[in-house]
Amino acid sequence: MSILTNLKTNIAKDISFTSEKMIINLEDGRDVSIPLEWFPKLRDASLSQLSNWRFIGGGEGIHWEDLDEDLLVKELIS
Repeated sequence: MSILTNLKTNIAKDISFTSEKMIINLEDGRDVSIPLEWFPKLRDASLSQLSNWRFIGGGEGIHWEDLDEDLLVKELIS
């Protein structure tokens, strides 16, 4: 049994964006890159709208008030 399995978490600690991707920094040290193309509201949003996010559930989810969009971290990385 690998000890690494016990260290994985679905809790985000930071988010950044490129012109094509959302990069989620997880509490366990992983960085996950997700294409914005998968989420039309995010893909079509301005940088100002993308930057106006907050964590929900202590980092289990991400909410964009301006876009009325919520994403669960575990759904993005599974």
